[in-house]
Amino acid sequence: MFRGNHYEEVDRFAVKSFQSIPDYGRITVLVDKKTGVHYMHTWMGQSGGLTPLLDENGEVIVEKPE
Repeated sequence: MFRGNHYEEVDRFAVKSFQSIPDYGRITVLVDKKTGVHYMHTWMGQSGGLTPLLDENGEVIVEKPE
């Protein structure tokens, strides 16, 4: 979390899965431990992206936090 000019260390995200794609990059599924929302993070060469992960009905995947 951001507080003034300092960042507080927060262990908010967990890696659910990780896949390396030879010659292209990697895909990581992250879970926000506070909200339970799943995100897909992609990293390909010099660029990347982050988006909520959707189920087969187009709904955001949410896993109840512990």
